[in-house]
Amino acid sequence: MLDTTPLTSPVDRFTDRLRAAPHSRLRRGPAAAALTLARELSARAQRLDDPGTEPRIMPDAGALLVADQLAVAVGDLVEALRTAPSQRELDEAVRSVARVVAEANL
Repeated sequence: MLDTTPLTSPVDRFTDRLRAAPHSRLRRGPAAAALTLARELSARAQRLDDPGTEPRIMPDAGALLVADQLAVAVGDLVEALRTAPSQRELDEAVRSVARVVAEANL
């Protein structure tokens, strides 16, 4: 079983910061970055769960809900990695999270 802590811990901290940020701050970039990350993680999970099927795109539910969307996406990916363990997928997801968190500057 893969240790997904390197993925879940930074996402947990990032979602906490997203939830604490004012709406005006989120709209200046962090919400869009978090939504892009949530969509990427969701697509990774879907590809692991159902290879060969085009992933569905997570909708934009607004800046105030993006932290929840990100939390759901990482939860789905962690579950997919339990049933179809892929160190490569985990490593790529961890790199994506680190990049987005650094760029979001929250």
